Amino acid sequence: MHGDSPDDDAPGIGSGAGDRDGIGADPGAGPGPARRRGRPEQTPLQRALGLLARREHSRKELSRKLTSRGLDAGQVEAAVGRLAGEGWQDDKRFAESLVRGRAGSGYGPVRIRAELVTHGLDREAVARAMETYEGDWAENARELVQRRFGPGVTEELNLRRKAADFLMRRGFDGASVRAATRFDPDD
Repeated sequence: MHGDSPDDDAPGIGSGAGDRDGIGADPGAGPGPARRRGRPEQTPLQRALGLLARREHSRKELSRKLTSRGLDAGQVEAAVGRLAGEGWQDDKRFAESLVRGRAGSGYGPVRIRAELVTHGLDREAVARAMETYEGDWAENARELVQRRFGPGVTEELNLRRKAADFLMRRGFDGASVRAATRFDPDD
């Protein structure tokens, strides 16, 4: 019965299943080797599907991740090909998702295009993905400047330069930067 002995209330003593220090916890429930031994090794297909369940991946990125984990390149290509054929992996869907996500995080079209290229997408796929974006890059840049630098950014030259530099680093083109900051390098 709880509370009958003075040791019952002492921390770390008793049958507290799941105690943080491991006392009273099931020895087979931890992430140690005992638990891993019971699991069969996942196939490249299962591993690829697990990655895709978390987020979209380009075909190149998915293959690279799986081969970097020591899986056979031939099996990886077969698995990724099968998933692409069945619609689980789609470079077009990945690219559109990346464009929406990066634009929503405050990045501009120059940066997003460059990132899409690093994911192994060709020029046409990048162009198609960028065309799917329904927002206004100049408006995105204006909102970003307002949040970051406040409403008085257009009155002070030094602040406009800082805002313009910030937008350029984020990947906005010159027209969007000028629209957002009214900064002209000839000032």
